[in-house]
Amino acid sequence: MTSKVAEETLGYEQARDELIEVVRRLEAGGTTLEESLALWERGEELAKVCRRWLDGARQRLDAALAEEDVAADEGDAE
Repeated sequence: MTSKVAEETLGYEQARDELIEVVRRLEAGGTTLEESLALWERGEELAKVCRRWLDGARQRLDAALAEEDVAADEGDAE
């Protein structure tokens, strides 16, 4: 598997694409139990990376929308 530092440097698209490949391999079957468990664990790690990216994007959007609302409210007050 990869180190924690490598996980933190994965971009969203990289993590998503690798997760898709992990799921494809698990669905295809033909792997040993040990390989399947390793793939599952990697998939869980990648899903967490994706979730962090998506949560961060949501926070940025919420902050931008909040700033927009404040600006609109200040414009209405004038």
